[in-house]
Amino acid sequence: MITPRLKPDSLAVHAGREDLADLGVHALPIDLSSTNPLPDIEAGGLSYEAMAGGGAPHPEGGAVYARLWNPTVARFESALARMEHTEEAVAFSSGMAAVTAAVLATTRESGHRHIVAVRPLYGGTDHLLASGMLGTEVTFCAAEDVAAAVRPDTALVMLETPANPTLDLVDIRAVVAAAGGVPVLVDNTFATPVLQNPADLGASMVLHSATKYLGGHGDVIAGVIACDRERAAALRRVRAITGALLHPLGAYLVHRGLATLPIRIRAQQANAQRVAAWLSTHPDVSRVYHPGTAGDARDLLHRQMRGPGAMLSIELTGGIEQARSLTSGVRLFTHAVSLGGVDSLIQHPASLTHRPVAAEARPSAALVRLSIGLEDPEDLVADLEQALAHAPGRTPDRVPGALDARRPAPAHAGATHP
Repeated sequence: MITPRLKPDSLAVHAGREDLADLGVHALPIDLSSTNPLPDIEAGGLSYEAMAGGGAPHPEGGAVYARLWNPTVARFESALARMEHTEEAVAFSSGMAAVTAAVLATTRESGHRHIVAVRPLYGGTDHLLASGMLGTEVTFCAAEDVAAAVRPDTALVMLETPANPTLDLVDIRAVVAAAGGVPVLVDNTFATPVLQNPADLGASMVLHSATKYLGGHGDVIAGVIACDRERAAALRRVRAITGALLHPLGAYLVHRGLATLPIRIRAQQANAQRVAAWLSTHPDVSRVYHPGTAGDARDLLHRQMRGPGAMLSIELTGGIEQARSLTSGVRLFTHAVSLGGVDSLIQHPASLTHRPVAAEARPSAALVRLSIGLEDPEDLVADLEQALAHAPGRTPDRVPGALDARRPAPAHAGATHP
């Protein structure tokens, strides 16, 4: 495990850039080459074999072909590994490509086909596991049931904390202990390495949909897994065969995003706490889901994380009809899937990201998820206030004029959910 000498904020700015001075450049370079000149047959062959086996290019053989390795991608991997306190990291073309590679690599290396998955999970991950597409048998369970679910043929335990979309916190140390030596993968997308380092708590692999907070600007699709050197080699072997390498331009964007990640997370988290506090007093909101709001969750938050993050969900008293009204009535929030960008998003998980999830595990139809961005929190509160005031059967108490000039008036309360 790497113990970084720099503080996290400095690490976010400088990690993965160690070779730039020797290259004579200041900004991150982007190598878009799909193929590379070979010095000779023998050296090129050695390099190809090294990369196909999960390693780096042979010193004398060059990078050969971009499906196997790319220097722009490698810089981002180095930076993320240092931020997650792991030996290496492996970047993929999407978060789902990373999840797929983790399952394929782990089952192939172990010779076992059984997966234990702690619900709730991101809807795409849940759907992939439940589909059987990867030839695995999956046991879904609650965190406290992991020990009972693990079998002699279990290859991997998977969890997400904070979980999507209910923001449940899972005790990583407890699950690692319950797994009894079976590798544990933790989806750290919501927390990011700024707020949580699962590898320090015993996790074998740390997954990110880098599309979200790591990129931070809604303009890249990417995934990455931080882990030890041996697991990284296995993941790269899968990546080389399946062609799931992150594109160099995407790697540049997520690496650039790391530099502002700590300051973005802290500002968005402060905004989320302000919005959550206001929502908790609203008569149309029966529950606010935000990490550490009560009892045991607050204790776990303090033991495991460095803050609650910027994601929250709410349960509406008016159910699906009010969810339709709210998501179509906002003017400053964007009604869209995804999360973690600089602008605030709102969406209805049961209809969208978690639509493929089995009915018994699907979020409530009354639940709406919010990703809080960098806008002024008073503007975000005002936007939610006016949208909730347009709920069916309600008379608006206050419709902020400042927002009226920015975007068209909200759709009629009876409009259908897109």
